[in-house]
Amino acid sequence: MKTLVVVTHPSMESSVINKRWVEELKKHPEKYTVHELHKVYPDGNLDVGYEQKLVESHGNLVLQFPIFWFNCPPLLKKWLDDVLTYGWAYGSQGGDKLKNRNVALAVSAGIKKEDYSEKGRYGYTLEHLLSPFETTFLYCNANYRSFFAFYGTESAPGENVPGTENESPASELEKSALNYLNFVDNLQLIEEN
Repeated sequence: MKTLVVVTHPSMESSVINKRWVEELKKHPEKYTVHELHKVYPDGNLDVGYEQKLVESHGNLVLQFPIFWFNCPPLLKKWLDDVLTYGWAYGSQGGDKLKNRNVALAVSAGIKKEDYSEKGRYGYTLEHLLSPFETTFLYCNANYRSFFAFYGTESAPGENVPGTENESPASELEKSALNYLNFVDNLQLIEEN
């Protein structure tokens, strides 16, 4: 079955990382369905039944978004609140639609990777900050398969991307797009933490 990638970016036209990832995903419509929430719901009013059927009609689920204030964009939070309902995502009487479904995250983080550490500028790892997503999907009996991240999107143009001293930001971006597809393609193979 195809993988559903729910993309939540309020300004995709000015995005660099998420826009490039979406371009790469769209080259393979036989493998991925790219579902851009802000394009489908510019007013923020979700069609919950449609969203649930979309998830049900796919195999793996990936939530792709930029880190906003150490969390997800508001529309994705609304999607989680509205779509993952009792009796559908969890609970009795049919609350098993995410059971055993592989779920992962793909995030772009403006801050350098070293700042996302216990000894870094903010004192928390990205794993720690994304733990509510992991807990949510574990609660729904899904197979949470971790996340793919691109760090340092706030780097100035022409500046090397952190961790890639000999590579330009453009080549690192291209490499990340291919690595992202590899990550999504291998969701079944990723060991649970």
